[in-house]
Amino acid sequence: MGAQEARDTHDAQETAKRLRAISDELSDRFYERDDVVRTLVVTLLAGQHSLVLGPPGTAKSEMARELAGRVEGAAYWEILLSKFTAPTRMFGPIDVAALARGEYRQVYDGRATTAHVAFIDEIFKCSTAALNETLGFLNERIYHPESGGEPIRCPLIGAITASNELPSGEDSAAIYDRLLVRIEVGYLADPSNFAALVRSAVGRPAAPARTTVELAALQHAVSEAVPAVLVPDAIVDAVCTLRAALRRKELVASDRRWRQAVGLLQASAYLDGRPAVAGTDLSLLTHVLWDSPAERPVVEREVLQLVNPDAGETLDLSDLIDELEAQLDSMAGQSREALSEWVIKQAHGRLAMAGKRLEKLREEAARAGRSTAAIDRVTGRQRAVRARVLTEALGVDASMVQARL
Repeated sequence: MGAQEARDTHDAQETAKRLRAISDELSDRFYERDDVVRTLVVTLLAGQHSLVLGPPGTAKSEMARELAGRVEGAAYWEILLSKFTAPTRMFGPIDVAALARGEYRQVYDGRATTAHVAFIDEIFKCSTAALNETLGFLNERIYHPESGGEPIRCPLIGAITASNELPSGEDSAAIYDRLLVRIEVGYLADPSNFAALVRSAVGRPAAPARTTVELAALQHAVSEAVPAVLVPDAIVDAVCTLRAALRRKELVASDRRWRQAVGLLQASAYLDGRPAVAGTDLSLLTHVLWDSPAERPVVEREVLQLVNPDAGETLDLSDLIDELEAQLDSMAGQSREALSEWVIKQAHGRLAMAGKRLEKLREEAARAGRSTAAIDRVTGRQRAVRARVLTEALGVDASMVQARL
């Protein structure tokens, strides 16, 4: 290895280390968003676009701003779209002073045309007038000026988009297809996390750690380091197996989506500091291969069964936890005595069993070097349902309870 190659390797490792630190810091700040934050970082590293789908007030825009703010030297642009948003508002308004002199030109500074990272809220409310330019911006990173002439090359690395609902028309469906990664978010599920959120609103928070990464380092990672990550034949075989399994369930993704997903796997390996894609990276495909939220659990089950030998039991435990939460919901309005009896006879033992088994599965997966992401998600659900049982059925402040059921 030559001196320059050694320096490049060191720089790439340092960039990955900084991005991991950024991911950890944002995960600490945004409760129940570990997987969301990491997926957004990986998507940016892959030079792709993401959709964060969820109701208002779930920190979608705040996460995007905070992530973009960690890239030093990057131009950031954001907009809230409506069906009346004109293309010039997005890509560059008309220069009124120049127009008075008989010149027709646009002002691009501070608009999408000069942004390295973009946040587009309510993406599916894009106006018909702005549709083609938005598609060109996302697909080819180009903008065609209103006055004609050569298209403008935009320096966009990736866009984070958000919506409260799925697209309903043909026009917005075209944009939806261009968003490689789709992440669902909801309101906080764990009452103890909600209590911490409330406390943070009335206290003076300590100055958080704030790791940053240089724009040039991120651009080099996207254009050089990530594409250099190896994709072993075993991973190619696994992707082919997954495609066949999903097709049997009539879930079909385009060839373009599969090809772009490979870059996402490479970005995941790079972020973890690995020279080659591993089976653990395949879990990211749960955010790529569904069109409607109803399809996501099916995709997740197929992906996890491919990635982890313990996925089957993990998913069975997830079903059990969902069942217990549904039972708790169905008992709304019943007396405290009835709820307590249900806890003692059913919920207590089953939740405790699920928690202990998930802990064991995580230990086994970690020892074998397998991804624990799915197990961690289900464990989070177990803790959230446990906390709901404590709070709603027994009237206990779950955030203050340390002992596990």
